[in-house]
Parts: sequence; C-alpha cells; structure tokens
Amino acid sequence: MTSLILYHKLNLRQGKMPEKFIIKKSPPLKGEVKISGSKNAAGPILAATLLTDKTCQISNLPRISDILNLIEVIKEMGAEVKWQGKNTVSICAKDINPEKIPADLFEKARMSVLLVGPLLGRFSYFKIPHPGGDKIGVRPITTHLEGLAGFGAKVKNTGQFYCFERPKDLKGAKIVLKEFSVTATENVIMAAALAKGKTTIEIAAAEPHVKELADLLLKMGLKIKGQGAHTIEIEGSKRLLSGTKWTVPPDYIEAGTFLIAFVVTGGQGKIKNVRPGDLIFFLNKMKEIGVNFRVQGKDIVLAKSKNLKAAKVQVLPHPGFPTDLQPQTCLLLTKANGKSLIHDPLYENRFSHLYELRKMGADIEITDPHRALIFGKTKLLGTKVDGTDIRSTVTLILAGLIAKGKTVVSGAEQVDRGYEQIEEKLKLLGARIERIAEN
Repeated sequence: MTSLILYHKLNLRQGKMPEKFIIKKSPPLKGEVKISGSKNAAGPILAATLLTDKTCQISNLPRISDILNLIEVIKEMGAEVKWQGKNTVSICAKDINPEKIPADLFEKARMSVLLVGPLLGRFSYFKIPHPGGDKIGVRPITTHLEGLAGFGAKVKNTGQFYCFERPKDLKGAKIVLKEFSVTATENVIMAAALAKGKTTIEIAAAEPHVKELADLLLKMGLKIKGQGAHTIEIEGSKRLLSGTKWTVPPDYIEAGTFLIAFVVTGGQGKIKNVRPGDLIFFLNKMKEIGVNFRVQGKDIVLAKSKNLKAAKVQVLPHPGFPTDLQPQTCLLLTKANGKSLIHDPLYENRFSHLYELRKMGADIEITDPHRALIFGKTKLLGTKVDGTDIRSTVTLILAGLIAKGKTVVSGAEQVDRGYEQIEEKLKLLGARIERIAEN
C-alpha cells in the first residue's frame, strides 16, 4: 500500500511518462464487472472533511488520479491523512493552513475548487490557484463566485489566483444560482454549513452526488432539507461539524459505460454494485434504443441486444440524460439502424470524440458545437485516435474493441482520472487491450 502511494506522489510531481492503449478487435465481452466508487461523489465528500476538526473515515474511494490528487492537496495543507486499506482513508483536518495549498496539484483537477466552500467557513482570507479539469469547453467558476459572494465574501482574480476575503462571521442568505451547476451547488452547501442562520439555495443541482453530500452533512450534524430537489434549505452555525464514517456510492457513470461496452461488442454479463435509481433516464433511453437488460437488485444483467434502433438523445441536468454518458452513447448509436440526433447544450467542446470516431469510419454530421447526427449502422476501422478528456478517451477505447484491426488510443492519463483500472476490468471480460508508454 505504501509503495502504491509513493509511486503516485512521484508521478504527481515529476510527471508520468505519457501512455497509450493498443486495442485489437475483441470477442463479445462476457462475465461480471464490479463498479468502483463514484468520482463525482468522492470529491465533495473529501472536501467536506474540512468542515470538522474530528476524524472522518471514507471508504470505497476510487483509486483514480483526480481523487488521489485531491487527497494530497488536503494532506499538504496540514490534514492528518491515513490510508486504512486500498480504498479507505481517514482524514483529520483539525490543523490545516490554506497557505500551504500546493499550486501544481490544485491545478491538475477541477474538483479542487470544492475546497473553497469549506475554507470560506473556516478562514477569513485565503487564495487558490485556478482549477484545471477536462478540455470540454469554457468552464468558468463564475457561478461559484457569485454564490459565495451571497454570504458576503469578496473575491479578487489576480490572474494567477482567486483571493477570498470574508467578514468575521458568515451569515446565512438566499442564494439563487445562475445555472444548475453541480460543483457550485456543493460549494455553496458547504459554505452554508458554517454560516450562522438560514441559507436557501435556489436553482440547486439535483445530481445523486449532490444529494450524497447533503446526506453526509446531515449525518455530521448539519440541519439540511430539500436534498435531491432544486431548492435546499440549511440551518448553519459557526460550530464545526462532527466527524463520521461514510461509504462512497457506486459510480453510475462507470456503470453506464460498462453497459454500453457489453452492448457494442455483442456481449452479455452482469454489472455489479449499481444504484439503478441514479440511472433512471439513461436506462429508459437504453430500453428505447433496444438494449436487452434487466435490473436485479443492485445488479444490471445484460443479454445480447439485437436490432438497435436510432434515437434522439437530449442531455439535461439530473434526472435527465447525463452529459458524462453522451460520448459513450454516440458510439452505441453507430451500431443502431437509422439516423440519431445528439444534443448536448452544456459544453461547446463535448464532441471531440465524434471527430475521432469519424476517422474510424463512423458516419457522423456535426451540425453545430452542440448537435450532431449519427447515421447507423456503420463498421469501424482501427486507426490512431486521441483522447482529450475522461469520457472521450473511454469512448475511443470501447470503439477500439469493435473496430477491425488495431486501434491506438492516446491519452491514458485522461481515462485514469475517472476510471479505476479500466483496462484490467475490460481484460477480465475478454477485451484485447494493452497499455504501453508513448514513444
């Protein structure tokens, strides 16, 4: 365990040699796969440990680079961090100092911005570097800043840093967010936890990981209601919350990714450790397309799917179709009969995978930065393609499994940010995939 963590730290600071995947057309996937903990839930859960000076134990953490980076940022601020197993960590943030935030690590993952809410509750002044993340479009943190300003915080952008200054005491307020931003909602919730009095958040995001954060804070002693809805009410106080134990829920995006992996390869099997309720709209759309599956408790059981049908896919905030499953669904629709329409209004660069799929022979017309037509059914040919973000890279990996010949997918470091041991899990299902260093 210690060697694994030391290896990760070395990669963080010195830079890991870029890697790529070599993929050959694979037989239909078959077998069982267990879903790891949710990246999108683990980020705010880890950030919430800064709201208490007591120890929190977080289990079922996915061992992915974005999460390990965030843990290292928290540790370098002075928190006591102890690994108690491969996927379990205890954190005590009693003595933290935001002046010790490591800029290089903070900038590696956009979820580092989730530390702002807790820090605002504990410190009258601090600064953070600009957060990084996927190259899927312009992603300013304006909604975060405007939401936090509602508590009386002042923010200055120096070009290199965001500097935060607040009154002696944060006071509860009515915060109306300008969009359904998940991380902005989570940041405002955590700031409200240490603000005196009542806070009401309107236009709150309702994704499963937002509700998960709220449920965690409820267990830590926060008075909160409305989680899972678009209006959330919080009764905060200046007193730090209690420590707790919490288990990160399964990653519904990973579950959806493996569902599509089974289907596009003509495979059959079982996806274990799923919360099907997090995927209601997605699963309904899969039924519409003709995917042959059934939900069995916490598992999704897939039989071979035949005669897939074209569909219209409209990305919407939860409980609508998730943007993080749009790229994988585009690949699925190249196997469907007829013309499909994809509309993703959230990010203007969310279609990078479509350009790469066209290199492989997919018949796709990109009508504008947010809409595309996919004409099926088409056969793909292996070639060299580039993964530019987490979801585009995993989509190209799945495309390689069904393409004739050999596919080379660059950007292994991208998929490592969101999927735990993706190639190992695929290999266990029969995929022909190898990871090698870039020349």
